[in-house]
Amino acid sequence: MTRTGEGVRPLGRTTAWVAAQAAVLITAGLLVTRGALREDGPVRWLAEHRTGGLTAVSGVLSTLAFTPAVVAVTALVAALLLVRRRWREAVLVAGAVALQAALFVTVAHVVDRSRPEVVRLDGALPTSSFPSGHVGAATALYGGLGLLALRLLRGRWRVVLCGLAWAVPVLVAGSRLYRGMHHPTDVLAGALNGAAALWVVWRALPAREVRGPAAVLAPGGGGPVALVYNPVVVDAALLERLCAVVVGHGLGRPRCLPGEAEDSGRAAAERALAGGARLVAACGGDGTVTACADALAGGGAALAVVPCGTGNLLARNLGLPSDPVAALAAALCGGSRRIDLMRAEGDGLPVRAAATMAGMGLDAAVMADTGRALKRRLGWPAYLLGVARHLGDRRFPVAVAVDGAPPVHRQVRMAVVGNVGALQGGVRLLPEAAPDDGLLDLVLVRADGLRGWRSAALELLVGGRRPGPGLEHFRGRRIELTADRARPRECDGDPVGDGRVLALTVRPGALLVRVPAAPDRAEPAAVAHREVA
Repeated sequence: MTRTGEGVRPLGRTTAWVAAQAAVLITAGLLVTRGALREDGPVRWLAEHRTGGLTAVSGVLSTLAFTPAVVAVTALVAALLLVRRRWREAVLVAGAVALQAALFVTVAHVVDRSRPEVVRLDGALPTSSFPSGHVGAATALYGGLGLLALRLLRGRWRVVLCGLAWAVPVLVAGSRLYRGMHHPTDVLAGALNGAAALWVVWRALPAREVRGPAAVLAPGGGGPVALVYNPVVVDAALLERLCAVVVGHGLGRPRCLPGEAEDSGRAAAERALAGGARLVAACGGDGTVTACADALAGGGAALAVVPCGTGNLLARNLGLPSDPVAALAAALCGGSRRIDLMRAEGDGLPVRAAATMAGMGLDAAVMADTGRALKRRLGWPAYLLGVARHLGDRRFPVAVAVDGAPPVHRQVRMAVVGNVGALQGGVRLLPEAAPDDGLLDLVLVRADGLRGWRSAALELLVGGRRPGPGLEHFRGRRIELTADRARPRECDGDPVGDGRVLALTVRPGALLVRVPAAPDRAEPAAVAHREVA
């Protein structure tokens, strides 16, 4: 999601969100308490099948979310973050834990729900059953730690650490049901309370000011700057902030050109070039970036990627910040680099450019099924809902031809050709892909059943191109995929219609892009920009 405000969010808006959160929880609690909801079957079953080992494990898990443990872990994490001058992250974790606790006490007092009528292993607690305070605290604390792992760490192991942190609230919820302390809706409401508290505190945090060197636009710069933007995701406030960054770097007021839905901004980029622009900033999602890249390909003008969409894969793989204002400032302060593009074609698919990845099968089906409104609300996690819907899709036969060689035949869930390798969360789907190596990388996801998906996930985390039962990799300058019948296809996250054929050809060094300065080349601060915490 793109945050377009500046400074501290209005207090009234934050208060309204907190009030809405409390109202939803109280309303839900009163409904399930006053209604004749029969939901305790799982709780009774767990109580009847307790064992000494499971009881001990559930006790440990409950302790992780017991008030003394939550307070101690929160204080320790906040102290470590403050030592590193990460006060926003410290406030995020501590604030979320405090907010959910305050709402838990309030809602529990109003709802006053009795606990399940089974033998309860933790005795009589002073608060009512709805919502679960343990689950709420675990979601706020360990959910926040998972977010920090994604933000502050590097490499594929940050995904593992995030997954472990996010597993704690789920395990705590199970332990509370096992110990007979809550009804199922209690733990669900607790998770909602903790997650909503994280979101509210994150929204309320001010932007972080980061200083960078003054703009140095060598080849590909030094002339007029144009901003080509998607008006659906870039509002007037964000556009003005982006203009201020350009002006602040001494480059004058940029020309602002809205892209059209029909061509994702290509015509606007062409107008910018015709007007003499030497730097075009593509402000939108991957579709806007690709359209601008196609217009600039082969010329001397440079592209600055300003991530305002859902996937933002090119920005991620170029090492740009996820905040659009910070990304533009980093591009203006950095250097220029030539990268490859891809030419995509197929049956019923006019020749078009692609900058990051193109695929056939499950990934394309997910892209097609994930609505724009949902992506705006959730960001890239919205795709996870689509993945869940399509995990059960059957494999399909595909013929793979690399550089004109005889095709090989495989049964796959999906086939993805990439100019870059990293997905969201730091996952390297194509571990050897580089945007400037003159080659395309292909991964075939062949996972079949639960064991196959587990194997594929493990191969993704371990990395490398060694063939396994879940994934298979190829490399070449031209890769052609031919399916048994029309299958979903996508280019740079945009559905391009079903078809049997998807062919990708590399265009070496076709695009000049602006990239952040290397850390060892950083110069003293001259211009300030803002980065979202």
